[in-house]
Parts: sequence; structure tokens; C-alpha cells
Amino acid sequence: MKGKASILVILFVLHCQSFLCSSQDFDFFYFVQQWPASYCDTRRSCCYPTTGKPNEDFSIHGLWPNYNDGKWPQNCDTSSSLDISQISDLVKRMEKDWPTLACPSGDGVKFWGHEWEKHGTCTSLHQHAYFQSALELKNKANLLQLLKHAGIYPGKFFSMESIKRAIKEGVGYEAYIECNVDTQGNHQVYQVYMCVDKSASKFINCPILPHGRGCGSRVEFPSFSHHSNSKHEL
Repeated sequence: MKGKASILVILFVLHCQSFLCSSQDFDFFYFVQQWPASYCDTRRSCCYPTTGKPNEDFSIHGLWPNYNDGKWPQNCDTSSSLDISQISDLVKRMEKDWPTLACPSGDGVKFWGHEWEKHGTCTSLHQHAYFQSALELKNKANLLQLLKHAGIYPGKFFSMESIKRAIKEGVGYEAYIECNVDTQGNHQVYQVYMCVDKSASKFINCPILPHGRGCGSRVEFPSFSHHSNSKHEL
């Protein structure tokens, strides 16, 4: 009996290490939104989703659990894959707010599945709650409207300081902005990182900032409404 009990304890610990413990063992979330024009306006380019060209608005990249030391858990339960039936009521919103821009064109399911498997399985949230939380966070941090309110519109260059200030004044917390480079070599606003508490419901001050591609003091906020893409597939 003692041997069997020991085996059960070992199995429990292994299972805990692979999912149960790691699924809650993190300190905060990065909520990451990306600007589609900057994703597409690079040498790599992009492909619009099979559902059509996305709106000119920030879109969700992911909701990523992180540790305070800058590391992060990932792929915590390799047996858990996305069950689209569990989020069927969210799909229309996700097609609008969480579109895929990867090539070849897709409907978003592969992208969402990747986000769930890599990041969502390392949280204590079920699939529906994970995706719904990200959608609600986007509504709380309506970045495009915050920037427009500050006079920052797509299609022009702005100081990085003015963009950061507009987001902080609108959301109440400082954001980390990652840039990439367009085909002419200009730095452009690419991704915006906001920090969120473990409940995935409240923005917080970032315990640590990510290490992404930096920005110059003056950056482009490119227009997506006039963007044409040679790799666009329908």
C-alpha cells in the first residue's frame, strides 16, 4: 500500500508540474494589441483573413501570463487544444477584434488555437473566459479612440512621447510600445503592451517592461484604410 501511495503522490506531483500548478503560477498578464497597418507594411507583408480586410483599428494579439522576473510560462497543457464550440458565441467579435493577418489567409481559428495552447493553458481560465477577458480588455482600452482624442490620427508621424501620454491619460497606466520598420525604413507603431492583474480584468502598473524592438523619438502611425496588399488573398 505504501508503494502504491508513493506512486500516486509522484503522479500527482508530475501532473501538477505539467498543468495544475503551472496554470496558476504567474504574476500578471501582458495584454497586447497590434496595429494592422504596421504588421502589413513590412517586407514580409501580410494576408487578409478569409472573412475580409479588418477594420482600421488596433486588434488583439494575445493575453500572455508573465512572471515578475521577465520570464513566462508557455505550453502548460499540451493535451488541451482549442474547442471552437466553447467560444462559438464569441467568434463574430473575435473575427472583428482578433483577426489573423498571417499568410496564407485563414479564418482565425489557427491563430486563436495557438494563443490558447501557448498562453491560455498557463492560466486558471477556461477557454471561454480566456478569450472573453481579452475582448473585454480591448473595450476598456480603446486605443484608437484614445489616440484620436489626443489628435493622433493614422497616416502621419508623431512623437513617441505624445502617443505614450495619450494612452496613459486614457487608460490610467503607462503602456510599452513596440515598433517595427516599414519598407522605407521608418519606425512605426506596431504593438502596444498593457499590464493586467491575474484575474485578467484590471489594468495595473507593469512590474517589468518587455524587451521588444525599440522606437525612435518620432514614429509613423501608418494608415490601414488606404493600404493595398499584393499578398492579399480572399
